[in-house]
Amino acid sequence: GKSTIIKLLTGELKQDSGETWKHPNMRIAYVAQHAFHHLEKHLEKTPNEYIQWRYAGGEDKEALNKDTHQITDEEQAKMDSVQELLRDDGTLEKSVVESIMTRRKHKSGYEYEVKFVGKLIDKNMWLARDKLIEMGFQKMVFRMDEREALRLGTSGKALTAREVEKALGNMGLEAEFATHNRILGLSGGQKVKVVLAAAMWEDPHILVLDEPTNYLDRDSLGALATALKSYNGGVVIISHNTEFTKEIAQETWHCDNGLLRREGESFVDPAEKLLDPNDPLNSGFVEKAEVKDSFGNVIKVEGQKKKLTGAALKKYKRLKDGRRKRGEAVSESVEDEWAGW
Repeated sequence: GKSTIIKLLTGELKQDSGETWKHPNMRIAYVAQHAFHHLEKHLEKTPNEYIQWRYAGGEDKEALNKDTHQITDEEQAKMDSVQELLRDDGTLEKSVVESIMTRRKHKSGYEYEVKFVGKLIDKNMWLARDKLIEMGFQKMVFRMDEREALRLGTSGKALTAREVEKALGNMGLEAEFATHNRILGLSGGQKVKVVLAAAMWEDPHILVLDEPTNYLDRDSLGALATALKSYNGGVVIISHNTEFTKEIAQETWHCDNGLLRREGESFVDPAEKLLDPNDPLNSGFVEKAEVKDSFGNVIKVEGQKKKLTGAALKKYKRLKDGRRKRGEAVSESVEDEWAGW
């Protein structure tokens, strides 16, 4: 059940019912329980060649094999149907969508440039995200989101042999093995370094490790724990090794008999505590909650937008500057910026 939950979050599997939601700009890196699974089809490549192959063309080619990317015959038939769309000048466009070209920020969301079959690009239209999903193009929208998220995550570094060799070196793989030896000839520990370097190439917001104690020795686990403590992103780890998880985890999810139980210092029940309105990570809002008066009557507290002040405003500006340096789209308005997240 634990690995299944992770695969739902990363898109490796599609849920039978319900919904899996993630922000359009979210980048999630996944290292499978059997880490070498990522390299099985690339043993004749060097580690450098593997990472260049994987991210060439502005997409993570491993992600294209996920269940959430596979288009069914029913979905394809719906996308191939004629769409009736109203242009800005009031004329009615009756065409079949060929592809989604690009994406841009629009108010608190995104809109996408659509090209039509048999039409020149000057006939392209910009359509809202919700409209495209309603038309049946959800998977094409998600794929464009992932392309844009990858572009933002890798801005400032080129997919060249030199840059990739540097990334592999940061994981402890010397240039001799990174660029001049095939993956087939690497040791187990060296292959793990290749897998981790490839996962971290896109600068993920969340790193997911499935049973890392299965493929790392004790010294490597110690080094990983030290690195994760200083990592600015989120980390999700599946493990039966409590010694390792207690060293780094602030919150634990226990999965047993189809039930999920959460515990740890970072878990706060929103029904028991209001979020800090001056914390920019809470979007400047107080969360809706229920409190009781002295007579035991339930009082509903509505969330209200608060202006950032003092230390919270400085924290917000530092986060914003960091996003700008990574090449991400940043609004000049505090309210607009956090509404998009």
